[in-house]
Amino acid sequence: MKRISCILSFYLLFGTSSLFAQTEDDGPATIFDALQENKAGKGTVVVHQPDELRRMVGVRLSGENVEKTDSTTYLKVEGFRAQVFSGNNQRKSKDEAFSKEKEIKELFPDVPTYVTYNAPFWKLHVGDFRTHEEAYHLQRLLMEAFPAYKKEMYIVKEEVNIPLN
Repeated sequence: MKRISCILSFYLLFGTSSLFAQTEDDGPATIFDALQENKAGKGTVVVHQPDELRRMVGVRLSGENVEKTDSTTYLKVEGFRAQVFSGNNQRKSKDEAFSKEKEIKELFPDVPTYVTYNAPFWKLHVGDFRTHEEAYHLQRLLMEAFPAYKKEMYIVKEEVNIPLN
């Protein structure tokens, strides 16, 4: 038992200096670097792992995939949404998309909705999900709540906003 504690002490004393030797020039900060940052009033975390493992773990996302609003930060990634409406009638489709959006917002106020126009189509997409299964679950709820929309609903793959805070 003494031998194990001696070895641990050795690594703690001499191993940590190499962990803090990485500079910003070596590349983007990883989760390990973020854990080991010294912050006033916080504890100290020491992570021991081989360099191969450090290289295998994902790098923190840069600002290109992160979008900030007044109160929330979003990660923009490939994901899925339920398409509730798509129409190309020049006179009616815009009003119909916004009308359906309003109806959905009344029953599902916390679910994000997106009305878009990509000539000649007005579309209404609902939700931000990482997996097809999550989007499908919402689609089933929407079909139960709005049976009239059932035949034109399906899951679409597109860039979604995942809240980070």
